[in-house]
Amino acid sequence: MTPKERWRRTFQREPIDRVALDYWGTPEITTRLKLRLNCRDDRELWDRLGIDKSVGIGPALHDPLADQRNGADVWGVRSRVIRYADGAGEYAEVCESPLSSAETVSDIEKFPWPDPGWWDHSSIENQCVSLNDYPIIGGTYEPFLLYCAMRGLEQGMADLVAAPEMVEAALERIFHIHYVLIERTLAAAKGAVDFIYVAEDLGSQTGPLMSLDTFRRILKPGMAKMIELAHSHGAWAFHHDDGGIRPLLPDLMEIGIDLLNPIQWRCAGMDRRELKRDYGDRLVFHGAMDNQQTLPFGTIEEVRQEVRDNIQILGENGGYILAPCHNLQVITPLENIIAMYEEAHRVGGN
Repeated sequence: MTPKERWRRTFQREPIDRVALDYWGTPEITTRLKLRLNCRDDRELWDRLGIDKSVGIGPALHDPLADQRNGADVWGVRSRVIRYADGAGEYAEVCESPLSSAETVSDIEKFPWPDPGWWDHSSIENQCVSLNDYPIIGGTYEPFLLYCAMRGLEQGMADLVAAPEMVEAALERIFHIHYVLIERTLAAAKGAVDFIYVAEDLGSQTGPLMSLDTFRRILKPGMAKMIELAHSHGAWAFHHDDGGIRPLLPDLMEIGIDLLNPIQWRCAGMDRRELKRDYGDRLVFHGAMDNQQTLPFGTIEEVRQEVRDNIQILGENGGYILAPCHNLQVITPLENIIAMYEEAHRVGGN
């Protein structure tokens, strides 16, 4: 059974040989794993650990203004490298937000937004052919995250209350650009795309970062249209939402999410048994291997026990894909990562 077949059977609640497994990791931890297991490339690593890796495809960007951006990306956001774990790992963090000085909707409208025509979709079909055995993600839509990068995180959050009209004006532009790009990708892929990544980070450890009314007004309509687009092309909606987002789930179900990631079950309201009880017949759960405590700091047996618990709870009657809750960090012991996948293969699933 190929990785793509395992994922599709998981969604369709059909018989499966074992629980499907995914992998998310930083470049540094992936390199360490490949060295430890003597793997030449990522695909060899996935094969060695028996991982049903979800893979992304996308158009090629040809930015006519690239030479004028002085290191900023196509959205005008400039980042700098921040190192952690005594320099063993690094992340690019926003250091310059192009809309930070905007004061009115007019300022948003005057911003030089990228043109969807700058992206070339001619290679999409070949990308799909080369990845045919894997579940394919055909686009990413995470609008408020991008808005906060363009505006500055603190100001972006404050705008939800102080200047919602500016948020709505920017999100309208962000939505249009992404909708066109994803629609063209889906058309070019000719049915090979399995998922569209429709995401936000709306939860903290203790609950949602915004009110339900704000979510419904600012973000829900665009998400609904993007999910409808995915479904119209026979693709599922892969919804990523960190933290304690339980109060938002009824609304997310209403607009048609098909998969919920990452299941941070130690956060408020995210009890695995309750989620499975209330949504298990309609949602596929993805993740649930705790990347804040168990994987980086737990013992090998604690990791193995969490694998068993997740398969038993979230995998009852199917509908579960085991994976780390977020990118495995460079501080994570390799033995814990290997044990996670070994135990999943040993237990199998329902």
